[in-house]
Amino acid sequence: MKNTVYCATSLDGFIATKDHGVEFLESAGPAAEGEDYGWADFFGPIDALIMGRNTWDVFLGFNMWPYEDKKIIVLTNRDIPIPEDYRDKVSVASGTPADVMEHAHSLGYKNLYIDGGKVVQDFLRAGLVDDIYLTIIPVLIGEGIPLFGPLEGDIKLKTVKATSFENGIVQLHYKPIKE
Repeated sequence: MKNTVYCATSLDGFIATKDHGVEFLESAGPAAEGEDYGWADFFGPIDALIMGRNTWDVFLGFNMWPYEDKKIIVLTNRDIPIPEDYRDKVSVASGTPADVMEHAHSLGYKNLYIDGGKVVQDFLRAGLVDDIYLTIIPVLIGEGIPLFGPLEGDIKLKTVKATSFENGIVQLHYKPIKE
């Protein structure tokens, strides 16, 4: 079982603008032909995504289902709109990160993609993240929604790999050190 964060941020650490815009992700320009920044290798073994309500709302603005045959668990304490086409792909959960993990495992999901600022922060604080793939877009946006937030103590990380790409994007792979 593995819980992985795969996320892009601006150089100053934001995953979106204050109004949840993600247009800055395109600011580095196109990737080299055939370059997917490791997405296929990362995403292949994923069983399901766990995301928060705000990330879900952004996802609803997409014109297509970008997650192939993967399932999504949306964390929320409120009712959410689930379009008819997605009803067999989306479930809702609430509770602590440990509760959500138990729910995901009860559904048979073992390899999980943890997505969304608050959800990532909560899972990190709970010690439930095994890998972090952080793709840094070479742009400063000044303010927005941070990927990481306040912590009760340090979370030490081991650098597994650092890769730079022609368009200036840098991808870092970390493993939290579990003490």
